Amino acid sequence: MFSKHTADAIEKAAREFGLEPKALLAIAEVESAGQVFARIDGRNEPLIRFEGHYFDRRLADDRQETARAAGLASPVAGAIANPRSQAARWLLIERAAQIDRQAAYESTSWGLGQVMGAHWQWLGFDTVDGLVEEARSGAIGQARLMARYIDKSGLTTALNAHDWEAVGHGYNGPGFAKNGYHLKLAEAYRQQVEGPAPGDRLMKIGSRGELVTELQEALVALDYVVDMDGIYGPGTASAVSRFQQEHGLAADGIAGRATQAAISHALRAARGGSSSWNWLARLVSMIFRSH
Repeated sequence: MFSKHTADAIEKAAREFGLEPKALLAIAEVESAGQVFARIDGRNEPLIRFEGHYFDRRLADDRQETARAAGLASPVAGAIANPRSQAARWLLIERAAQIDRQAAYESTSWGLGQVMGAHWQWLGFDTVDGLVEEARSGAIGQARLMARYIDKSGLTTALNAHDWEAVGHGYNGPGFAKNGYHLKLAEAYRQQVEGPAPGDRLMKIGSRGELVTELQEALVALDYVVDMDGIYGPGTASAVSRFQQEHGLAADGIAGRATQAAISHALRAARGGSSSWNWLARLVSMIFRSH
């Protein structure tokens, strides 16, 4: 689930490149699971994925040997596993950049559209640093990068026509059907047009995205221990359950509207009535933005 700020940025990028906003939102949702940033050393950074086989083929012999010995490069796709956490992935790319910065950045997919750095010249950037700077500039930069890739790939007509098989093949590769990529796009688009089903308006185990991160940040501000990773896992459910128990709510670990309202009220009270953090309003806005 995206925040309204991110959804607005994606829609702005869509209009700039002649793409249907809701269709671009659908592919962004599938690619990013609604999560735009990772918190790295106190700063927001785009989500990344490092590809060790890309890195391997971009290195000269001596650097290639060094990278292979360090477990950063391999001629075999998938042999270099990405750590689960984004913080660890950023450490991984920093290690690779110490061997060859350009090759490391080219071997990484960037942002909510997971665009490979290797495409920098094809996408019209002067250097790979230009592509990376766009990805790191915020939600609008990530959205523009994804829209630029779709436009350059000749997928505009297919996206605007909701030809999800063609979009899946062009964006995800020839194996797109194996994991139902086109079906995920179709469902994500349906939700953009019709709105989420009532059950989808809850945050529960399996939910992901910026709004989950904002919920987690609210819980941390209320002194509950929880990872702020945008993933509603058992730890978040446990913290929500404890909050519910302490505030006379049914302790099911699901953040429904009553729980969301109670957390928002508790947060305002803890901050002396300040409305500077109104994550609940952003949630409600996201839910009804298409109606």
